[in-house]
Amino acid sequence: MQVVLHAGAHLTDEDLLVRCLNDNRQMLADHGTLAPHPTTYRKLIRDILQDIQKGAALAKARDTLFQAIEVDATTNRLILSNPGFFGTPKMAASAGVLYSAAEERLAALDNIFSGAELELYIAIRNPATFLPAIFRQTQVASFSELMRGKSPETVRWSEMVARVRTAFPDMPITLWCNEDTPLIWAEVVRELAGLDPTTAFDGEFLLLSTIMSEAGMKRFHTYLESHPGMTEVQKRRVIAAFLDKFAEEDAIEEELDLPGWTDDLVDRLSDLYDEDLYQLQRIPGVQVITP
Repeated sequence: MQVVLHAGAHLTDEDLLVRCLNDNRQMLADHGTLAPHPTTYRKLIRDILQDIQKGAALAKARDTLFQAIEVDATTNRLILSNPGFFGTPKMAASAGVLYSAAEERLAALDNIFSGAELELYIAIRNPATFLPAIFRQTQVASFSELMRGKSPETVRWSEMVARVRTAFPDMPITLWCNEDTPLIWAEVVRELAGLDPTTAFDGEFLLLSTIMSEAGMKRFHTYLESHPGMTEVQKRRVIAAFLDKFAEEDAIEEELDLPGWTDDLVDRLSDLYDEDLYQLQRIPGVQVITP
């Protein structure tokens, strides 16, 4: 069985992927894919991990989990989504290290799903917006306390992924930039669900509807109806054009109000993010979904 772990990151799709998968639950089941609702497993997995640390029997814990999420003989691919798989928001960037507990958490999950083929899916996000957003999710008194003296310019997603790759050299890893998700949404959903590139599903434009005006969405759907048979590349170009005209500014604006968070710093971090993406694409066994 394949076990797909969608580990966020925090503050990326805000569970829209989970919603889309649940809206297509029967279609996925027909393909041997199970995407249970997070309420059936997020707290349970956390409790199981704690119990195992206290000496609980692993096999019994696995049986409890599989019974709760209704895994059966027809399940070939299990999709579990939780931005907290690798820790709390504070643990997401403490001391300037992204998800320092990722390898430890993955090892624990690998024990639970012993014998299964683990796959990791994660959306990354520009540190220029990710770090301020994460800080606002914590109870830490100041941003400097969260970073413990480290400069935000040292933060690299490639460092985190390299650690995971070292710990799990054979585990497939799929990444995408959160900033690109409106353009590649359909591909992300299909990759996550293990669907063919042409498989239709409900919610192909679910994310788009959250950031585009109602009038823009109506015109977008009218355009699609009048241009049947478009390829995915063509659809992405159309989406980009409509977002340029009809995006809701409130939905896409980022709040960057940290002391010292200047435009020059944002530009530097964004340039470093672009360079980091290039490094990620060079790590063996890592697939990066791009527009």
